[in-house]
Amino acid sequence: MKVKKIIVGVAQGFLSIAMLGSGVMKIMTPYEELASQMSWAENVSPFIVTLIGLLEVIGVIGMNLPYLIKKYKRIVPIAAGSLALTMLGAVVTHMLIGENFIAALVLLAIASFVTYSRLELLKNDSFQTITQ
Repeated sequence: MKVKKIIVGVAQGFLSIAMLGSGVMKIMTPYEELASQMSWAENVSPFIVTLIGLLEVIGVIGMNLPYLIKKYKRIVPIAAGSLALTMLGAVVTHMLIGENFIAALVLLAIASFVTYSRLELLKNDSFQTITQ
């Protein structure tokens, strides 16, 4: 059980670093420069690129802040699931425009793993007592 927690923690940390870096880059980099680096960005408005970056950053905050403040841990699997959905969109987008989608697929797999592994945080004893 302890090994599983370590593996999930490492996966969550890797996912956090990757998504935070990606999100901050989408928010901070001027659209023209970003569009020259990422061909998918040419097909969407600057607002959409910034929105995707914000969603990625918010997802990372939602995955990690509850551990820092020792509250609201139910948010963790929801945030990880949201990042998984974001990466699913990235995989589909890259496939549709004929780009390499392996990196997005790996991040989708990691986000899905973290989501599944953190589902236990959604459980609440008082809720289970009421429903029984």
